[in-house]
Amino acid sequence: MKPVDVVIRSVDAKDFDDPQKLASIWVRSTALRDGSVEPTRVSSAVEGIRRRSELDGARALVAECSGDTVGFVLCAVQGDLLEIFYLAVDPEMWGRGIATRLLHAVDSHAGSVGCETCELWVIDDNERAIGVYEGAGWLRTDLTQTDAASGRLERRLLRRTPDSRDHARSR
Repeated sequence: MKPVDVVIRSVDAKDFDDPQKLASIWVRSTALRDGSVEPTRVSSAVEGIRRRSELDGARALVAECSGDTVGFVLCAVQGDLLEIFYLAVDPEMWGRGIATRLLHAVDSHAGSVGCETCELWVIDDNERAIGVYEGAGWLRTDLTQTDAASGRLERRLLRRTPDSRDHARSR
């Protein structure tokens, strides 16, 4: 697919004006990922997004194309890490580099809040997402857990931010 012009906005997650829109993207993308005929209810996804949005310093990195929200990352500093809780792209926009652009925005945000390492948990058999993450420099770890909501196995991925590697080399 052809790349599209995307603008990434960073906003305080508590101030994001439409968590329903983010939840809708999340629900549609996970339904397609899982081959579900009956997607998860948007209301339960809104609840999860709102819960994570209330964390201190939570940020929404929102991808917009022609003024429409087409993807997002929801993240927050957790100890000395920047953790991604949600990353989703509207399925109609898959394959256009939007997730990769969002991951680059995560790197920038991590640097701005002083985090050298980012982490996320991904469904272990979600090879499409893992391929995107690995293509952006994320590394699989041996750490796994069972996702409470789905009962599926999740794997932890980590990424040292580019700024932290440059800083370590200059010492």
